[in-house]
Amino acid sequence: MDELKQLRKKIDALDDQILQLLSKRVQTCKAIGLAKKAQGLPIHDSCREQEVYQKIKTKATDLSLSSEQVEAVYREIVNMCSAVQE
Repeated sequence: MDELKQLRKKIDALDDQILQLLSKRVQTCKAIGLAKKAQGLPIHDSCREQEVYQKIKTKATDLSLSSEQVEAVYREIVNMCSAVQE
């Protein structure tokens, strides 16, 4: 039981790190949104989104993760980040 407790503690620490990184990503996306507005650019950039998805799918495969599942997670992240740019 001690091992399970330790593993769960490790998951909690990893979740904290993930949330900290998501927060940093959102803050960066807010800055991108301001820069896009200042330059008169649209918020949605489908070419950039496709680049992001392709890159993460390749990295996911390199890390022995399901590229489809990782892409699904990233689609939600991109949606969240696009929303803060508006």
